[in-house]
Amino acid sequence: MRYPSVLSLVLVLFGGLQIAAANDPANSNENRVAGKPNVVIVITDDQGHGDLSCHGNPILKTPNIDELYAESIRLKDYHVAPTCSPTRAALQSGHWTNRTGVWHTIMGRSMLRESEPTIGQVFSDAGYATGMFGKWHLGDNFPYRPEDRGYTEVLRHGGGGVGQTPDYWDNAYFDGIYWHNKTPVPVKGYCTDVYFDYAKKFIKAQKTAGKPWLAYISTNAPHGPLHAPEESAKPYLNIEIPEAKKGKKGNSLGLAHFYGMIANIDDNVGAMRKFLVEEGLSENTIFIFTTDNGTAGGDRIFNSKMRGKKGSQYDGGHRVPFFLHWPAGNMSTSTDIEPITHAVDVLPTLIELCDVPAPQGVEFDGTSVASLLRGQPDESVNWNERILITDSQRVKDPIMWKSSSVMTSKWRLIDGKELYDIKSDPGQKFDVALAYPAEVRRLREFYEGWWEELKPSFEQSTAIYLGHPEDNPARLTCHDWITTKSTPWNQAHIRKGIDAPGNTGFWNVKIVKAGKYEIRLRRWPEESNAQINSAMKPGPPVAGASAFRETPGRQFTLNSATVEIADQSLKTEFAADAVEAVITAELPAGTTKLTAKFHGADGSSVGAYYAYIKLIE
Repeated sequence: MRYPSVLSLVLVLFGGLQIAAANDPANSNENRVAGKPNVVIVITDDQGHGDLSCHGNPILKTPNIDELYAESIRLKDYHVAPTCSPTRAALQSGHWTNRTGVWHTIMGRSMLRESEPTIGQVFSDAGYATGMFGKWHLGDNFPYRPEDRGYTEVLRHGGGGVGQTPDYWDNAYFDGIYWHNKTPVPVKGYCTDVYFDYAKKFIKAQKTAGKPWLAYISTNAPHGPLHAPEESAKPYLNIEIPEAKKGKKGNSLGLAHFYGMIANIDDNVGAMRKFLVEEGLSENTIFIFTTDNGTAGGDRIFNSKMRGKKGSQYDGGHRVPFFLHWPAGNMSTSTDIEPITHAVDVLPTLIELCDVPAPQGVEFDGTSVASLLRGQPDESVNWNERILITDSQRVKDPIMWKSSSVMTSKWRLIDGKELYDIKSDPGQKFDVALAYPAEVRRLREFYEGWWEELKPSFEQSTAIYLGHPEDNPARLTCHDWITTKSTPWNQAHIRKGIDAPGNTGFWNVKIVKAGKYEIRLRRWPEESNAQINSAMKPGPPVAGASAFRETPGRQFTLNSATVEIADQSLKTEFAADAVEAVITAELPAGTTKLTAKFHGADGSSVGAYYAYIKLIE
């Protein structure tokens, strides 16, 4: 049993508009390649529904996104997951995030199963050039990277943000090193500016080649740490924060840079739209703006009267903007779509709007909402009674009812217990479960059926490939340790030497070819060339909050390393000034667990934060 999604409805509506546009002689220009529209998807990180001036924010100014809002079809009741990776998994695949293996942002639970379709793969198979720029956060190893999943041009940072553990060492938000089609390359400028600039180069190249294209621009801004260009943050440096919402720091510097990051995004959205006009591409380009979850910090000022923020099962955690502008598809007039929709609807909707083949044998959880976008709702779908689910798991294995919301256009069932009439109570202040027991029962039954369908997939753990020619050597990081406790997911953690005693976790790996493997264990990543035991000086600061690299690096006194893999326990000793510990092993093909640790003479141990594993031919 599959449960239809709102976004699919949008796709149906888009499809109708596309047919009308195709019959309009005004749209038969040199930029229309075989009648296919181009696509820009801009998705930002940790920006909530209220973090836009067009939604009523009294302080933040977003004039360019406001202009897009005024010229777009808007999904008024659009929902995502309450955190990053799960939303991206649902959007890319058209499937419930828990089905895809992505229900956390770390711990091996942020890798999109290789069997899942992606927007990149669907459009690449249809003859589109596909570009991905910025934050992927669905896996940093084969077969999970965007370049493995259908994107033909990629510029990305590692992990879930610049400066996180899988990212290139000592990256901050300015002048970093990103992976360009698998190769680390230095860039100049602020991260968001760089992503949009690379996207423009990609688009221009496809125009020259006469090929339809899809550009997925996924910013890590305004996710923390909060760093904005100084000119973007300057207008917000003296924000008055209500006393009750000041938080631990009690000052406005963080909020100024949070808003500054959004202001910079707004500048880039405006520049991209201007670029498309100048290139003669704006008429037949579907331009989408959305975000990945509720606000991370803007609720201190304005939260669209919603309860909750990032991570919450209440609407403030997962109801976000979704604007779609497509002049050639007659979708450039200010219009609100009322029925509830979801990120799982995006892929099926784009498939219909762009008239590209759906992946064979795939049944989406989402529904094309193209008919809604066209203003001609598909009568076979009861939009007002559609039921959707979102939850925030953030655990090793999913837990039934955990931080969940079962939603219709009228109701929200929270954690299987609380019921809210969202139409009359958008702030979710009044629990009416006792007054409407039949609605509670109906929504609980739906969730229970949904859970039973998805439950068998929870044990299908994603595994990092070892020995595959597309990723040999494979670079593993503790970001993907599978454990019941938190992992060192950013580079400040690595510098501090954070590690839960006796709980380093393990990597789930798939040895694709039996043979001799070299396993190199490092406390610091290869590009740092630092000794295992060495301390590390703080890196240079950047504007705004403290960068991860500003944390001083802890010194260790370690002298040996152990590896457990494929029923083997292996050990080696190393010199005090060694940069890595090297172990070789004959490994059989198959899926197994890999645990790697460093040890000191005093009996202390620490997980090997980085492992480089190569099949020796």
